[in-house]
Amino acid sequence: MRRTVGQLEGAEAAPRRSPVRRLVRYGFLAVALGFGGYAVAGQWDAVVAGFARLSWPALAGSLVAVVAALLGAMLTWRTLLADLGSPLPPRPAAKVFFVGQLGKYIPGAVWPVLAQMEMGRDLGVPRSRSAAAFFLMMPIQLATGLLVTLVTLGWDRYGWLLLFIPLLLVLLEPKVINGVIGYALRRLKREPLERPLTRRGMLTALGWALAGWLCYGVHLYFVSPQGGLLFAVGAFALSWCLGILTFVVPAGAGVREVAMVAVLAPQLDSGTAIAVALSSRIVIIVGDLICAGLAGIAARRDSV
Repeated sequence: MRRTVGQLEGAEAAPRRSPVRRLVRYGFLAVALGFGGYAVAGQWDAVVAGFARLSWPALAGSLVAVVAALLGAMLTWRTLLADLGSPLPPRPAAKVFFVGQLGKYIPGAVWPVLAQMEMGRDLGVPRSRSAAAFFLMMPIQLATGLLVTLVTLGWDRYGWLLLFIPLLLVLLEPKVINGVIGYALRRLKREPLERPLTRRGMLTALGWALAGWLCYGVHLYFVSPQGGLLFAVGAFALSWCLGILTFVVPAGAGVREVAMVAVLAPQLDSGTAIAVALSSRIVIIVGDLICAGLAGIAARRDSV
């Protein structure tokens, strides 16, 4: 078992040692940050004024909503893990999920899953099961995020997103998912999952994901109430979906902000939109740190 995971880590780490890949990855990040810095500098007075309009109560409410959204994501993951055969109590599950998720700020998509695999192993969760639950999160959040975008921002402007819905629905069918997981485990020469994913488990996970989008929308609404709550929900969902597709930068850094500024353009001037996007990013980072810290403390009290 240890050798197989080592091979997996080696397969992921090998490209990272390539100077060309490393140059492209950090070059992309530098270019994105450069353009972002240029945009902020060009609108500096408006950005400062935008931050000045944000009250502490609004930022506090936004942070509470972010923590609730992150809890929704954790419950989505915990539901999947339990449906696959590894139910975890809330506190240990929170520790594994939130501490592992801090890896998303490191360039490369492999760090969160490796962290969750190792911490989950200490709780008796097979690595393959942790990996399966982690990778199932992406299509679930993408599907629900695109659905939320269509419902809240309008079919006339974003109807083209319907092209992705059939593909995502196929990918969310338990029979298809179980087949893909089984194939991947065979390729890795691992034992098959003891319990396949069920439709009930998938629907429950989708429900928690939708609740998370609503909370993220409330978070953005506290920062930028001009367009209304529904607009805030859709604006964040669309910018997040675009950001998650860029694995070469930490947590979609820069991409989500650019997308959010573009989506907010009909409601806000460019300087205020940049301030809102940056505020959203900062609040989410603080929320990640708070959740990881509280989960770690709570689990330590239980000697987890």
